[in-house]
Amino acid sequence: MDSANAINQWLDEHRITEVECLIPDMTGLARGKIVPRHKYNPAEGLRLPEAVLSMTVTGDYPDRDFTSVADPDMKLIPDASTLRPVPWNKEPTAQIIHDCYSFAGQAVDLAPRNVLKRILKLYEDKGWKAVIAPEMEFYLVEIQPDEDMPLRPPVGRTRRTEAGMQSFSIDAVNEYDDIFDVMYDWCEAQGLALDTLIHEMGTAQMEINLDHGDPLELADQVFLFKRTVREVAIRNNMYATFMAKPMQGQPGSAMHLHQSVVDADGRNIFSQADGNPSPAFLHFIGGLQRYLPAAMPFFAPYVNSYRRLSRYTSAPINLSWGYDNRTCGLRVPHSGPEARRVENRLAGVDVNPYLAMAASLACGYLGMREKIQPSDPLSGSAYEQPHQLPRHLDDAVDTLLRCKPLAELFGEHFVETYAAIKEAEYREYFDVISPWERRFLLLHV
Repeated sequence: MDSANAINQWLDEHRITEVECLIPDMTGLARGKIVPRHKYNPAEGLRLPEAVLSMTVTGDYPDRDFTSVADPDMKLIPDASTLRPVPWNKEPTAQIIHDCYSFAGQAVDLAPRNVLKRILKLYEDKGWKAVIAPEMEFYLVEIQPDEDMPLRPPVGRTRRTEAGMQSFSIDAVNEYDDIFDVMYDWCEAQGLALDTLIHEMGTAQMEINLDHGDPLELADQVFLFKRTVREVAIRNNMYATFMAKPMQGQPGSAMHLHQSVVDADGRNIFSQADGNPSPAFLHFIGGLQRYLPAAMPFFAPYVNSYRRLSRYTSAPINLSWGYDNRTCGLRVPHSGPEARRVENRLAGVDVNPYLAMAASLACGYLGMREKIQPSDPLSGSAYEQPHQLPRHLDDAVDTLLRCKPLAELFGEHFVETYAAIKEAEYREYFDVISPWERRFLLLHV
């Protein structure tokens, strides 16, 4: 059965009345169209302006138009493997992620999902398959419509807010059982493979781990999980936020990426037959160390992202690596040879998951291709080491634009467009005068 017939059969069996046709934009949010079931033809796809992929997080556009002068449409083709119910809708509703193509049949190079596919093809051409497991941290916060007011932790079932930080507390998680029970049910209905739920360091900060697997499937799951948790939280009169640093004095929120690579027989190429680390393992780390600074805009995509990356806050300031060393930007957890992997701790949870996974795997790929040797593993605290990463978004964008190997892998058009989007966002942020400036500079300088 072809994919269009399979989609139609599923929609009929589930008595679907509406279809949410989704694409992930540059921020990782869902764009697309909601179509009545009787008007949805998966064999034909839909149309959407390509300019959607060059929007900033504020809904604006860079000064230069990076699409064709004709402002063309894209053709959206559904990926049947992503077909799922929307469990929170009253009417039977389906959601399905679409891929973006030109009408000549070429993959649109600005589509984040296509970017990840492009990097995974590099691995496939070598006879490899990348494996990823993401860990997502996020905060539950009180609803606050006034954007000038600081965020606060929400009230739990005891009608109180958390007292201090409750790392790994079971009782603190149970404060929000009504949210998490529904979250697990809705995720199960969508086939999202949740692994572990823990309470993180921050007040009402949680972490969800997903099972390891194919990077494209995992990026889809992160994309859908964020939608799901936001919806659950709103229905319980609070927000779930994936800002990298939503509250002053609290830890930031990361999306750690555990990465390994297997060959055609499923053997982990990071381990040799005798169980020791392989050259490919060390080269992968070497590639991350060399190229992650240039890829920083994919791991810290907003001005707020850089507030998270500071000493002594469980967030990296450099790219030292070590065995089971959480102060390092690159950590190698304890494991058997078959599960040897590298944890990239750089990304904030505010990333576009498709682009963050693509960037991390691209840097590791370059390391293996160029046989880059890493530094020696660090046994002490990486917080005592110097900063090695861009400290601000504008510096990070400049570094990305100077990196020809990443432009080769991602495509120059994509890198130039992404950089222009980030530059436009930074300019808009820079125009805002903050309360700190008014408080301390207005009458004192």
